[in-house]
Amino acid sequence: MKKIAVLLSGCGVYDGAEIHEATLSLLAIAQQGASYSIFAPNVDQHHVVNHMTGEEMPETRNVLTESARIARGNIADLKDYDPADFDALLLPGGFGAAKNLSSFAFEGPECTVNPDVEKAVAETVKTEKPLGALCIAPAVIVRILKDAEVTIGQDSGTATAIEKMGGKHTNTTHGEIVIDEKYKLVTTPCYMLDANIEQIYAGANNVVAKLIEMIS
Repeated sequence: MKKIAVLLSGCGVYDGAEIHEATLSLLAIAQQGASYSIFAPNVDQHHVVNHMTGEEMPETRNVLTESARIARGNIADLKDYDPADFDALLLPGGFGAAKNLSSFAFEGPECTVNPDVEKAVAETVKTEKPLGALCIAPAVIVRILKDAEVTIGQDSGTATAIEKMGGKHTNTTHGEIVIDEKYKLVTTPCYMLDANIEQIYAGANNVVAKLIEMIS
């Protein structure tokens, strides 16, 4: 059975992992006959957002603890991720990717990436295992893999930032994927477009299918 590691960035679109993208990725992995293990960095979130009002809340939450909500408690610290134990690595989106895994939401092309995230991605590539990234997560990947070819859909501002980091951006619509053969990297826009949950599943499912094909 193929084993895919899934890297989360919290719980909730505005300050963590996008829950639909995360759970539908897990569903796609299971439906296609593979297994998954879930990881997250053990760091504080950049901030906490009230998902009803969009306003920041005066509290602190931990990315690993919040991600455990989606993982139903079955989760590991990203420090313990070893690409030798897995066949692929997948990053769902959500603002957590741009706020907690990196500082892309605040610094754009000048952003920094969490060291454990950078190590996980770099070592996955070094071992020639495929990578998948959804929504805004491809921007984080490009900050690590400077010349990667990705998609985040059609948002010109984000696409320009990706190109300033050295990446190549391709416009796509719902469910479409872009494949970077050099890095074995598969990306799709998901909620970077005005999407519904069925379209999110199409994108996640297509990324997972390609990852499994690349593993085989």
